[in-house]
Amino acid sequence: MNQLRKQQSGFTLVEIAIVLVIIGLLLGGVLKGQELINSAKVKNMVNDFRTVSSLVYAYQDRFKAFPGDQTAAQLTDAFGAAAAATPCAPAAAGLCAQNNGRIDGNWNAGGATGTGVATEESSLFWQHVRLANLASGPTVLTDVGYRMRNADGGFVGIESGVNAAGAAAPWIQAMRGSFFVCSRGILGRYVKQIDSTMDDGNTATGSVRAVLDTAARGTAAVATAAIVDGSSYTVCAGF
Repeated sequence: MNQLRKQQSGFTLVEIAIVLVIIGLLLGGVLKGQELINSAKVKNMVNDFRTVSSLVYAYQDRFKAFPGDQTAAQLTDAFGAAAAATPCAPAAAGLCAQNNGRIDGNWNAGGATGTGVATEESSLFWQHVRLANLASGPTVLTDVGYRMRNADGGFVGIESGVNAAGAAAPWIQAMRGSFFVCSRGILGRYVKQIDSTMDDGNTATGSVRAVLDTAARGTAAVATAAIVDGSSYTVCAGF
């Protein structure tokens, strides 16, 4: 009988406590690791905005023009005929107007899965800054990897924010700036951190704003309180 009772005995309270402590440590490590991953993503996304804006200033300083906004002759002078730099064509208001001091076109134009491959300055922007050795990446307009992507795989782009009539019309309503860098496919929990890092912490005001990825051009920005952590947004920053 005593032998049977010994075989049926379970874990002691001390053993259970040790197991719970180990589980707690493991969970804490997993959560901390996820937090570090999220912080790294936000840092990379913030860096995208700042990097793209710096490309504009560096190119302008070297060539006295915006990338994407030059004529064929100017591009040949800048890179040589062998580089085969592409000027935007045909001319179209809000999309392609050479030497007007803007990066015309839609921020999400260009690349193998985009529109306006050679007809919008915002698409040719990437080829020109890469030919100038200011950024890395393919210079072939139809390359699948031509368009820049953020840490979550969403497209990153730039535009001056004008419509076909030449009036100010940024992707997100009422934003101000000489040009706008936009990044798509950013989860709401990252959007709030990006705005807090770069701007005023309100995704509906200031120089950094957000809309749902499905929103049309000219949509009003979404306030921070309405941002859903698991939804996907486009974030634009004005410079």
